[in-house]
Amino acid sequence: MPDMNWLTRPFGGAPRLNSDQARRLEAWRRLPDADLKVGIDQSRYVVVDVETSGLNLDKDKLIAIGAVAVVEGRIALADSLDIVLQQDTPSTKENVLIHGIGHGAQCAGLPPAEGLLAFLEYIGKSPLVAYHVTFDRTMICRALRTHLGLKCRPPWVDLAHVAPALYPELARQYNGLDNWASHFGIINYARHSALADALATSELFLALRPQLRARQAESFRGMEYLEQERRMRANSF
Repeated sequence: MPDMNWLTRPFGGAPRLNSDQARRLEAWRRLPDADLKVGIDQSRYVVVDVETSGLNLDKDKLIAIGAVAVVEGRIALADSLDIVLQQDTPSTKENVLIHGIGHGAQCAGLPPAEGLLAFLEYIGKSPLVAYHVTFDRTMICRALRTHLGLKCRPPWVDLAHVAPALYPELARQYNGLDNWASHFGIINYARHSALADALATSELFLALRPQLRARQAESFRGMEYLEQERRMRANSF
């Protein structure tokens, strides 16, 4: 049966991978899909955040990925990832002031193919979680196409839609991760660090669980339904 969640396939004009890289990529492709119908207590989710050279989805580059796993309903701090991808040309000084990844760190980062393979091996086929998925997903998927020749569509949960769906009375006043974090008393130890933002997002993910349970939506499919419901309501106004 084809992989309906990740929909992976080679991308035209793919870069050449060495034999070890090709082997690792193929091993990742062969991993079984996660069961998206089971509850959070029986699953592994990976909460993801990125840092980039800017906010232009067409031109800017992926600089760093931070990720934290939520395993069987608990944040697994030992199961986390924090990588910087090597940049041919470091981002501007103004951009560095936002994320704090200096020119030296950018030049000394992991070669992109190696860093992205490490990311794939870390996430496996776990569903991914982010706040405002479109940006993170676009930057990661474009980097995967560029450096690994891989086109994929992993399953994502977007808390920017799930949270308002669960708390519609707060939706108009809370439009950012900081708003929701403050509401639940979540402290971000280093805002605009990919790993710190991923950790704060993972805490928000778990803070939403009582409402998810009340809505019988404690699975990926349940959260997906809430997202779709929220998007339809937003588009109706």
